[in-house]
Amino acid sequence: MSLSLSCIWILFFECRSLFASKAIQTGDCIMKVPYNVDSQWAPYIGCLPQPGEIHSTIFWGENEFDMIRCSSIYQETINQKAQIEKEFLAVKQAVRHCSEVLENTTLKDFMHACALVGSRAWGSSKGLSLIPFADFLNHEGITEAIVLSDEDRQLSEVIADRNYAPGEEVVIRYGRFSNATLLLDFGFTLPYNIHDQVQIEMKIPSHDPLCQMKLELMQRHHLRTVKDVSDFNSFRNPFTIKEVKSATGKGKGIPQSLRAFARVLCCTSIQELNELAMEAVQNDGRLARRPLRICSKEIEAHKILLSHITQLIEEYNVSLESLETVNTPSMYGRFALRKQMARDLLTGREEEVLHVYKLVTLFAINSSIFN
Repeated sequence: MSLSLSCIWILFFECRSLFASKAIQTGDCIMKVPYNVDSQWAPYIGCLPQPGEIHSTIFWGENEFDMIRCSSIYQETINQKAQIEKEFLAVKQAVRHCSEVLENTTLKDFMHACALVGSRAWGSSKGLSLIPFADFLNHEGITEAIVLSDEDRQLSEVIADRNYAPGEEVVIRYGRFSNATLLLDFGFTLPYNIHDQVQIEMKIPSHDPLCQMKLELMQRHHLRTVKDVSDFNSFRNPFTIKEVKSATGKGKGIPQSLRAFARVLCCTSIQELNELAMEAVQNDGRLARRPLRICSKEIEAHKILLSHITQLIEEYNVSLESLETVNTPSMYGRFALRKQMARDLLTGREEEVLHVYKLVTLFAINSSIFN
């Protein structure tokens, strides 16, 4: 069974985007692609981005990469490149007796292939699949239209969640992704991303005399800690910050796990740690759920958060200022595009979330003082 063009008569593609050829109504099926569609897709393959046309950070040069050094995506990019190289070496080893399979394939080629599949494939009961034409639909964070898998009918489809006029670009949502995820995995950013978030890493110095006890306590109550590969004298714990509570009560507060980490971090005696452990057992098992018994300790825990968040904000500001001084002869080419992506990453909701959390932390400190 081959792809029926009648399934996509409402669309045409141009520059790897899809536009309506006539009016689309909410609820219309935009396209259908059978699972067993033929594999004679040379024209489709030829339309996929070529090396140099993908802007995921794994392809950024050193000068470009330095623009996002203060973001968590910096280390994530390094980790992803290392993982791809590891997989490439494993594949080469697996097919070493059939050298012609990868005879002329370089690590750069393999990385390009990984980026194509990682940014354009969807999952179903059949596993990951490249779905012809569906991957030409661009991403919009606020749309509810997504690629759906119908296992009964053995096809993937997209249903319109709004009306489209002829000539209007048709979009879907790849997922509720932050700019960091979009840039790393897909190679683009949004000027204002409602799903933005920021990752904060707090550390337990190994010179802390209670370091091992604190680690054991947090692991016992499911606060994951990992060895900091860049600092052999500390252990770190990553936390994701999303939208915080507003005056109307919407959004989220400071992550309970982040408060817990700060409260454990400022403990200076075995008794204080035992009290936290006992409190967790007596309640729902989660650590440091309530404010510390000693008010000054609770204030100290929030001051730790405030200091760390303030430092991150300052690092973002320095990076933003440095972006204004970065120049290159090809400012209208690839570098200019990636510079704008870096600006979107740093000036978007990540920075906003950090500023809001600074205010929330200040509020928590004041509440502790007056209560």
